[in-house]
Amino acid sequence: MSSKLYLVPTPIGNLEDITLRAIRILKEADLILAEDTRTSAVLLRHYDIGTRMDSFHKFNEHKKLGHFIGLLKSGSAIALISDAGTPSISDPGFLLVRECIQEQIEVECLPGATAFVPALVNSGFPSERFVFEGFLPQKKGRNKRLEALKEEDRTLIFYESPFRLVKTLVQLADVFSPEHQVCVSRELTKIHEENRRGTLKELSEYYADHPPKGEIVIVFNPRPDSV
Repeated sequence: MSSKLYLVPTPIGNLEDITLRAIRILKEADLILAEDTRTSAVLLRHYDIGTRMDSFHKFNEHKKLGHFIGLLKSGSAIALISDAGTPSISDPGFLLVRECIQEQIEVECLPGATAFVPALVNSGFPSERFVFEGFLPQKKGRNKRLEALKEEDRTLIFYESPFRLVKTLVQLADVFSPEHQVCVSRELTKIHEENRRGTLKELSEYYADHPPKGEIVIVFNPRPDSV
């Protein structure tokens, strides 16, 4: 197997959502870097993948970066995965990819699962032009980020935790309009998948009464008159 960094998307919920190529590379790699080795062990056991794992997450990526670059330079084939979805999309990966490019180490990214794509397509909002914002700042800079998007006419996509969903919907209503249509996608690809549509006001009230669980994607168009 060629010495390079392989970015391997993993299922965002349903374990069947992985490619044959991804399984092969995970089996053939010398090392798998996982955001949480305990979480990834479930996937690897399911597909009988016995490749050695090491942890690589936002709390240790700076510390371990040099070590993994050294392994790649010495001829190792390393696969990077996150807990779910595509590495570097609101998950660790950017620093390692950038360092590989600077060190002229080959990088190969496989296509695969990413939560915001099915949420966008399923939302019913225009999908030919969109802005993926990922997670909003939890505290400092949150309102400033939203205010900066007021003149945006492309569909906006946010990731959010269930604990901050209502707060975010209320803030969006304050910045834009309570009557803006929005789609909240929850637990995508899982048994309890939910795609709920309505106004920002309606959904903020709904989720205030029905506290959500699981990973969440918010999709809406800030200027529906421009569609």
